[in-house]
Amino acid sequence: MYSERPPLDPHPLSPYMAWTGYRNRDAILDVLKGVFPRDKSDVLEFAAGSGMHAHYFAQHFAHLTFHPSDSDEDLLPHIEERTRQSGLSNVARPRRLDLTQPETWPAGEKFHAIYCINVCQVAPVSIVGGIMACSSRILADGGFLFIYGPFLDYGRFASDFDEEFDRLLRSTGEEGWSLKDIAELDRAAGRHGMRLDDEIDMPSNDFALIYRRA
Repeated sequence: MYSERPPLDPHPLSPYMAWTGYRNRDAILDVLKGVFPRDKSDVLEFAAGSGMHAHYFAQHFAHLTFHPSDSDEDLLPHIEERTRQSGLSNVARPRRLDLTQPETWPAGEKFHAIYCINVCQVAPVSIVGGIMACSSRILADGGFLFIYGPFLDYGRFASDFDEEFDRLLRSTGEEGWSLKDIAELDRAAGRHGMRLDDEIDMPSNDFALIYRRA
């Protein structure tokens, strides 16, 4: 694995995303061990990208079935191949799910947990509404939504590095690339019948946010 941070590149198969995924996976895993269902359940991942997180977590939760999803259909074969190579039986076939297109959201299915990792900072803020609306629709009773990443903490940068990172994101000229404020997520949650249940400080000044139905 990379000893230094590669250049910023949010493409799911880039060295940068591999580096960030490897760096934060164990800290995220520690939190999920305390909140994931104890019984046999289904877990959905929004914006799974390369599938790195689903396959890593699946090794530690044999009783859970992980359902990776992404809006980019070209990524789905990469996830399937990763599943084949891993030999894991608790990673379902990946599906296309576009958070901006409700017609692609699961119909007739309920998930006991949904998670979304390092997505909000490289997407328009409107994606947050999709995250909350879809979660509100498909979460099982008592289920939760887990969002991980760097955020403004109610108007405040968590570190000087985050302020620099925000400037770097904005300098790319890509639509919506910037650190989002937890307050923005809370407002979107409220519009879709969700509420912030827990805010957890994570390594590298990131946050783990847990939302449930209000």
